[in-house]
Amino acid sequence: MNAPLLETFARLITNTGPISIAHYMAESNAHYYNSRDPLGVAGDFITAPEISQMFGELIGLWLADIWIRAGRPAQVHYVELGPGRGTLARDALGAAKRYGLVPTVHFVETSTALKALQLELHPQARWHADLSTLPNDAPVLIVANEFLDALPIRQMVRTQEGWRERMVGLDQNRLIPIAGSQLMDNAVPQAHCDAPEGAILETSPASAAILYEVSGRLAAQGGAALFIDYGYGEPSLGSSLQAVRDHTKVDVFAAPGEADLTAHVDFSVLAAIAQSRNVRWLGTVEQGLWLRALGIEARADALAAFAPAHTAEIYAGRDRLIDQQQMGTLFKVMGLAGPSWPDGAGFS
Repeated sequence: MNAPLLETFARLITNTGPISIAHYMAESNAHYYNSRDPLGVAGDFITAPEISQMFGELIGLWLADIWIRAGRPAQVHYVELGPGRGTLARDALGAAKRYGLVPTVHFVETSTALKALQLELHPQARWHADLSTLPNDAPVLIVANEFLDALPIRQMVRTQEGWRERMVGLDQNRLIPIAGSQLMDNAVPQAHCDAPEGAILETSPASAAILYEVSGRLAAQGGAALFIDYGYGEPSLGSSLQAVRDHTKVDVFAAPGEADLTAHVDFSVLAAIAQSRNVRWLGTVEQGLWLRALGIEARADALAAFAPAHTAEIYAGRDRLIDQQQMGTLFKVMGLAGPSWPDGAGFS
């Protein structure tokens, strides 16, 4: 247990009262990601780029295809939000290069531990603490895989007295979720005003801010973006907040800073934000359907023929990415494009 962070939260709550779920999640994840490499078998979770090279390769082909049909602009920036170990960028940029797309590389990353790993694979990259310092002189090709789910969320809970913000309180040195005292009915959409007692509604102002900034750049500079994450296509009630440690779900409030805190992404809200900024929403589709449309099955066959000793591993990776019972349905892919850019493959 990360006792110092737990003690910090306990002192803060004792002195000033309960804190929001968003505050708790932001501080916990900031410590978590800055202190370790959480990826892989030896870490806490595995993301799609670490499962199979096909994932990054198909993203690179998607980017190259839309770039070619946009007229092959001579200068273009590849931007990845939360690039992990740099594995996705390595595979995507390698595939894109075969078709003439060689962009400058930009990583938006705040973790010093992960930046060190990214530097080994991409010494030519430029790093940014946030989107504000990205260049504005050329189109951008933006990729964000399992980035939005780790951003802080707010939760509202329906009580007997009405809607309240769900907070983190203290009970005998244990962190627990509680209902706040402030009335929040005006912050809840009309469709959910009469939800039953105990219902929970999630929002993510942090994700909305990211989409607002990305969409503004696509509208002004041109380009395209892919957001890939687990989530839902329509607003939904219920808490999706979870903590994962050593590939197992654990108590969200037991050990702040020692587990990965995530929540499902509401893609319907994000699509609406993009469209409000005159950006083209290409669609939001299940990851399995999108990868199939891009040819993952043919790619798996080709890899297996080239390296028959790894056939079982190749097909296991393919299945994990596209199977409905694994990542194929829960994970979604949302595509965006600048006003004058073409449609992207896999969204028809």
